[in-house]
Amino acid sequence: MLWGLLALLPLVEGAHMKAGLAGVGSDSARAVGLLAGQEERGLPVTLPEVAKDEETGKGKSRQLTKSSRDCRVEKKEMKVRDLGLGFDSDEIVLFKFCVGSCQSSRTNYDLALKALLKNGSLPRRTARKVSSHPCCRPERYEPVSFMDAQTTWRTIQLLSAASCMCMG
Repeated sequence: MLWGLLALLPLVEGAHMKAGLAGVGSDSARAVGLLAGQEERGLPVTLPEVAKDEETGKGKSRQLTKSSRDCRVEKKEMKVRDLGLGFDSDEIVLFKFCVGSCQSSRTNYDLALKALLKNGSLPRRTARKVSSHPCCRPERYEPVSFMDAQTTWRTIQLLSAASCMCMG
């Protein structure tokens, strides 16, 4: 089936070029080059999803809107004492943290590692320490300030997530 789609790429590419869409051909050719031979070797193939940009009307491609399961920042009001960092304060702060899936960020490395783990090619002691998928982690942090029980202002650096991304 993939070969059928790849065979149609030059036709689609030609239609896009006639419509005046510069740059699509180079992306299609690059995708064909990257995928050549992967299906016949039984390797899974991952490609980014694209959608037509309806607002501009120019037919440009853009990444599809992230679903609610994708990597993102969530917020929760918490007592400083409940953060587990040893501060004596009942003050409530806004704690921001990363949640979500990074399935759309998997690479060929992740797919290959998953296969090695599944078929037992890696020693058990190594397999227990390996993650075969990217995880959602803070990309940037922001400090959190609060007043402790002794009325002293405290600031905790690198505590709350300012933005999240898939890593690994």
